[in-house]
Amino acid sequence: MPTPVPQTPPPPPTTPDATAQQLTDVVTRLRRALRTSIRTEYPWEALPMAQIELMQALSDRSPARVGDLAARQRLSTSTVSGLIGQLMTAGLVVRGTHADDRRVAVVELTEAGRDQLADWQAAHQRRIGAALDRLEGPEQEAVAAALPALAKLVEYLFAGSGLGAEVGGAEAGGAESE
Repeated sequence: MPTPVPQTPPPPPTTPDATAQQLTDVVTRLRRALRTSIRTEYPWEALPMAQIELMQALSDRSPARVGDLAARQRLSTSTVSGLIGQLMTAGLVVRGTHADDRRVAVVELTEAGRDQLADWQAAHQRRIGAALDRLEGPEQEAVAAALPALAKLVEYLFAGSGLGAEVGGAEAGGAESE
């Protein structure tokens, strides 16, 4: 596969709208690059992103009720139930009962699910680390300096969604989720 030609960075935006537009473009391309590049290093990655995000949600807060997961992921309960069924078949999650109310079903990651999620996240970290290593020192410093503001932006986005910042807390300081 040919190596993509780096694009010349655009000039700094001059308005909040221009910043938002440029950030949207960069984040979209970053997500696409991560999704595509991870498959070269981690070919097992046949899990759809919805399943990965569900596993990440369970990693953040587990065990969890299906309805709670659906609300956090902004998906229908039936969609989350279907995803859970697929993850159960793969041995990545297990269904159990709530500790306080045995009538309530909950799900949580299995050891295999935690291992697979950790492997997936480590593969992303290696890919991002390798790309960061190719940046010049000042560019690396600029990326590092932007991280606290980006983490705060994630908090604001989650708060604006009505879900609260705690939902995105692990992602705000952690590895990219895709």
